Amino acid sequence: MNTQQIPVVVLSGFLGSGKTTLLNHLLRSARGTRIGVMVNDFGDIGIDAMTVAGQVGSTVSLGNGCLCCAVDASELDEYLEVLTRPSARLDVIVIEASGLAEPQELVRMVLASENERIVYGGLVQVVDAAEFSATRARHPETDRHLALADLVVVNKTDRVAERELDAVHGTVAGLAGRAAVIRAAHGRIDPEVLFDRVVPEGEIEGQMSIEDLLYADEDQAAHPHAAYETLSLSTGTALHPRRLMDFLDSRPHGLYRMKGFVDFGEADPVNRYGVHAVGRFLRFYPEPWPEAGERLTQLVLIGSGIDAEALRKELAACELTGPQDTPDEHSMWGVLRYVRQTEEEPEAL
Repeated sequence: MNTQQIPVVVLSGFLGSGKTTLLNHLLRSARGTRIGVMVNDFGDIGIDAMTVAGQVGSTVSLGNGCLCCAVDASELDEYLEVLTRPSARLDVIVIEASGLAEPQELVRMVLASENERIVYGGLVQVVDAAEFSATRARHPETDRHLALADLVVVNKTDRVAERELDAVHGTVAGLAGRAAVIRAAHGRIDPEVLFDRVVPEGEIEGQMSIEDLLYADEDQAAHPHAAYETLSLSTGTALHPRRLMDFLDSRPHGLYRMKGFVDFGEADPVNRYGVHAVGRFLRFYPEPWPEAGERLTQLVLIGSGIDAEALRKELAACELTGPQDTPDEHSMWGVLRYVRQTEEEPEAL
C-alpha cells in the first residue's frame, strides 16, 4: 500500500468569510510544500501580484512550486487526475468549494473518486466571526454545513469584541459537534493543521525562510497563527486493535488529525499499519515491517482544545498488558474495515 497519497482538503464558507485570504496565506506559507489549488468559476486567488480568475479550464503555475486551476464540479475527477500525476510532484490539493451550494456534494465526490493517488484531507468551514449571526439568518444551511465540517476556522477575530467572540465560538462549537474549532485573524492558520509541511532540502525545520521574512508585514506580525495542540506518542508495546478502535470511535471533540504507524503485535506480526484520520474519516494502510529497526507505535495527534494528558492515558490503555492480553482471531476486523479495498471505499467514522 502506498502511504504517500496526496491529501485533498475541501475549503468551504460563504462569500466574505475569508477563504481567499486563507488560501493566499497557505500559498505564501508553502515554502517547500507544493500545493495544488482548485477553484470554481467564482474563485479568485491573488498571489505575488498574479491573479488567477474564473476562467474554467485554465491552469496556472504560481511560481513557487504551486499550481492553480479553475474548474467546475463536473470536471473535478478530470483535474484530480491531472494534478496527481507524478510529474506535478504536489504534496497537497486544496479545493475551494465557494459557488457550490452544498459542499458535502464536493466531499462526496472526493470520497467517491477512484483516483488511488489521493486521500480525503477534511472539510474546512470558514466562518466570519463579525457576520456570523447575519450570515446564519440569511443562510439557514449554515448549521448543516457546520455539522458536516471536520475543522471550523472562526475567522476575522480581530473585528469582534472578546465577549461576542466567545459567544460565536460557543455557538459554532455546538453546531460543529466533534469538529475542531480554531480562531484566526486574516486567515492565518498554521498549514500544519491541514497538512504536513515539507521542509526544503538544506533548511532547518523551524527556521525563518525568505518567504517568512518577505511576508512578515505588520498586519501578519500582529496576528500570529491560530493556536492548536500537538501530541506525539511513541511506544514499543503493541496496541490491542479492538481497544484502539474503541478509542477512535469515541475520540474527543477538537481532535482533528491523527497520523503515524501502529504495531498490533501478534494480531498481525507481518505488517505495521499506517493510520490517517481526519475529522470523521479514517484509513489504515498495512505494509510489511522494515527489516531493520525496532517495532514501534508512533502517533501524532493534532487538534484544538484537546486534553493531551487524557489522550495519552487513553492511548496507553490500548497497549497490550502481557501474555494474558492476547487479541483473538476476530480482533482485527474493526481495523480491516478501514483498509481501502479495490471495490469499496472504507466508511468514515
